[in-house]
This record gives sequence, C-alpha cells and structure tokens, in this order.
Amino acid sequence: MRISEVHIYQKDLQLKTPYTMAGTVLHTLDSTIVKLVCDNGLCGWGETCPVGPAYQPEHAAGARAALAQLAPAIIGESALTPLLLRRRLDANLNGHNQAKAAIDVALMDLIGKHHKMRVCDLLGGAISEKIPSYYALGIASPGDCAKQAREKTDQGFPRLQIKCGGRDIDEDIAVVHKVWEAVGNQVRLAVDANRSLTARDTLLLSLSCKQIPIVIEQPCNTMEEIASIRPQIHHPVYLDENTETINDVLRAISLGICDGFGLKLTRLGGLNAFTTVRDICAVRSLPHSCDDTHGGDIIAAACVHAGSTVEPKLLEGVWIGAPYYQQHYDPENSIQIKDGHINLPRAPGLGITPDENLIGNLSASFG
Repeated sequence: MRISEVHIYQKDLQLKTPYTMAGTVLHTLDSTIVKLVCDNGLCGWGETCPVGPAYQPEHAAGARAALAQLAPAIIGESALTPLLLRRRLDANLNGHNQAKAAIDVALMDLIGKHHKMRVCDLLGGAISEKIPSYYALGIASPGDCAKQAREKTDQGFPRLQIKCGGRDIDEDIAVVHKVWEAVGNQVRLAVDANRSLTARDTLLLSLSCKQIPIVIEQPCNTMEEIASIRPQIHHPVYLDENTETINDVLRAISLGICDGFGLKLTRLGGLNAFTTVRDICAVRSLPHSCDDTHGGDIIAAACVHAGSTVEPKLLEGVWIGAPYYQQHYDPENSIQIKDGHINLPRAPGLGITPDENLIGNLSASFG
C-alpha cells in the first residue's frame, strides 16, 4: 500500500463566540487539512490548526508551505511504515512538526483502515471508551468567569482551565477566587497564562491563591524564568508552550521545573511522537493532557484516540474545539462532548469520514 496522492486544504473554522486568551482574541481559526490517498483507494485524513500566527512559531500558511515541500517526498512511499516515513520527512525538511503531524495523523488513519483497527489500538489500546474532557474559560471578568464555571461544572466537565494574563494580575487573582467560590472542589482547576506572566506576577498569583488547589500552567515565557521562581511557587506547575519537541519534555523533566504537561499533539509532531512522551510521563508519574491548539473533527478524533491510551490517573483530559465551532466535518460521526466526556469513535482508523464539501478550499495537490 503506497501513497499515490497528497491533497492539502485550507479551512476557515468560524467560532460561535470569540476565543480569548492572554493578548489574543480570535473570531476565526485557519485550519489545514491533509488527505493521503493510496494506490489501493484507501484515504487517510490529518489536520493542523495553530491558534493564530503569534501563539507559537508555527502558523497556518507556514504549515501549508511545509506540506507542499514534504508532499513530493512521500509520493510512492509505503503507508505501512510510519517510522521510515517520518525519517524521510525529517530528511527533506528540518523542523515544522505541525505539518509533519498532519501527515502522521493521516498515515495512522490509513493504517487503521487497512488493518481494520482503530487508531487507539494501534497506539497500544484504549483504557476506556469514554474520555474525560475539560473546558477553557476565556479572559473575562471575575463574575462572568464564575458564572460560566458553574455552568460548565453542572454540564459534567471534571476539569476547568481558567485563562489569565495580559491584564492587571489583581484581576486574574480575583477571577481565581470567584471561580473557586462558585465551584469549590467539585472540579479540578488549572490557571493557564499561556506564557504571559512575569516571574513576579506568577509569585503574586500563587501567594494570593495559596489556599486554593490549582495547577498553574505555563506561567512564564521560558523554562529559565520558571526555574528561577520554582522553589517559591505554592502550586503544581505544568508546562505547555515550552514543549515544542520530545527533547524539550526531557529537558523540563531533568531540570525538575514542572509537575506535569499540557501536551499538544501537532506541536510534538503527531500521534507517534505523542506516544513516546506519554510513555516518558508514565515512567515519571507526570500527569498531562492530550490536546491540540485548535482544529475540527479530524484532529479532535486523533486527540481522543491518543488520550484513551493514557493511564487514567495521569490523564488531565482531552480538550477539543467542538464546543466553540459552528460546523463539523463529519456531521454523522462528529467528535462531541456530552456530560463533560467524549465517546471514543468505533470505526477503524480515526473513526470519522469528513464530508469533502465541508473541508474548505483545495490549496495544492501532488501525485
């Protein structure tokens, strides 16, 4: 089974309401979808969708440019040898994990369909068919955040993420207190600054919320900043944006600067890279999420399959963009959250079949 065609699509994902985090307000997400077609007629789907052009070094136009560079190199190659194919991708382009991840996800979708197995089983096996999710509360006033936190808790979400940063730290502190008053210990709380806090403000946040059981996620821009204040922080610290590669995860663990991770599948390079990090975290008993920055049903399905293989005691949940979007790629088998959890797809591969009328505009084709 060899790859005969590669098709790249650009899709604008319209948000129901603006998505807000420190310094960023988004109304539309620019997603890139990849379709791999094999000589036996099977096709596999992948996706990558950065949160705008300033969130990380990766951006949507860069992903499509990288995919156009990579696509000719995989035409004619076996779709059943993902390791060899990844090495070929690396030999043809340095970096650009987000583009390679879209190919990796599409490849695993293909392999699953070929063997009539689900992606989760290719990754080692699902521990559960119902996967816990979590909801991200955007930047808002203390009262509005508390109200939304109560609503999402009542909807069954076992974990809430509170966005902070980009404003006076006193307001962020007030938000955490108001949310805690609204939901208490009914849910687990993480406060995510998306790299936006200074070391001083991180300490103020932790000291002012000392009695509230929260995780502080990616407070500062660099590992060095976090390391400088780590002994003074009163809460567990998770890294997110600093984990660009598997090596970054190993470095963070060796430095002893975090207690867990907010992992992004495409940032690491795809499903196969994620499973390596999953197993590293298991050895060190480090909790983590299995998310992506954004994206539709394709990358959501990939995250749910990967998350289902994580030990429950270490899984912080699987975040997906479904609650924020107006449309699904696969209306019949869309990846959705019910009662704060996501049902694992049943069909082989990723378990979804995108409607090609809903995946945007064709950007480039090869083969």
